[in-house]
Amino acid sequence: MNGAAPTPVILMLPGQGSQYPGMAHGLYGTEAVFTRVVDEVLGLLGAEGRRVRDDWLAERPLVDIDDVRRAQPLLFALDVAYGTLLASWGVRPVALVGHSAGEYAAAVLAGIMNLPDAVTALDARVRALAAAPPGGMVAVSASPALLTPWLTSQVVVGAVNAPTQVMIAGPEPHLSAVTDALDAGSLTWMRAKATTGFHSPSVEAACASTRPAYERIAYKAPRTVVVSGYTTRPLAEPQLSDPGFWAMQPARTVLFGPALNHLLDGAGPVGGGPFLLVEAGPGQGLSMLARRHTAVTRNGSAVVPLSPVRAGAPLDVKQLATVARKLREHGHRLGHRAPADLVGPTDSADPTTPSPSTRQREDQRWTATAGAA
Repeated sequence: MNGAAPTPVILMLPGQGSQYPGMAHGLYGTEAVFTRVVDEVLGLLGAEGRRVRDDWLAERPLVDIDDVRRAQPLLFALDVAYGTLLASWGVRPVALVGHSAGEYAAAVLAGIMNLPDAVTALDARVRALAAAPPGGMVAVSASPALLTPWLTSQVVVGAVNAPTQVMIAGPEPHLSAVTDALDAGSLTWMRAKATTGFHSPSVEAACASTRPAYERIAYKAPRTVVVSGYTTRPLAEPQLSDPGFWAMQPARTVLFGPALNHLLDGAGPVGGGPFLLVEAGPGQGLSMLARRHTAVTRNGSAVVPLSPVRAGAPLDVKQLATVARKLREHGHRLGHRAPADLVGPTDSADPTTPSPSTRQREDQRWTATAGAA
């Protein structure tokens, strides 16, 4: 890549479902920029933020990490912290795309809303969703059309991640009744890590109650293209400054697959690539989806997550070094904050690339890590 223009970076930001115990522990307290952002987000939440941090770092948390009161603020904090860390290395993405709650983090990173305003509205969102009826989300290896016979007024398609990778959502016991029917129909499904029926009618009233918090935000035009997982197009007016658009996102269908299609299309907002797609958040669910996208496989794009697939401080640190190496290989000149190049394995042993022996297992569990909300 010497002498060539750097490969454009697209930032992908995951949502609920990507969380796991011990996520990013190895960066907190050791990576100054990352730590500062996490502390700032949780500090804006006051006493509840301290409880969120305590549970995140505890071996035995009082509130489970999959609970909306923990998952949502932590994922927002980590997504923004990972994105800010990349910026501190000198990386300027050409576009951002988020999966549900990841879009909210993208809005902050792109300057659509400032952090204090966003956290105030996030607090209102979390409190409202915590009071919503118990429910969940289920990943199904099927197209939306194929699922139509099993859907009801309460259990709906909550997310379309790829042509045959869909999540359904709804309250209990309705959701379990549908999964029982899916079993009878011999369809493969898997529960996502969510205890609320995000992106279904069961959370509409809770979302509507948060509108006043979004009405107080002063929205600005994005500094960077943000392709919405709800409109599948770059965020612009009238949605950009519409409080209802932001307030109702947890109740609306996520169209991450179609959004990625538009972003990677040669006629899309940033051209046809090749790109370096960087997942800035916990886990590797969006990376797994992107690697299988036909535009990525045919145009020489590469995909790399900032987070390892499982917890471990050495893995957190090693993954940052892997990403820094990838960025340098793709022509990016990184600042002094970026890790030095790894010494040792080359791409053939790259831990971010699944081996053929694990590909089939990944296909079975793709939905549980691709982001539920």
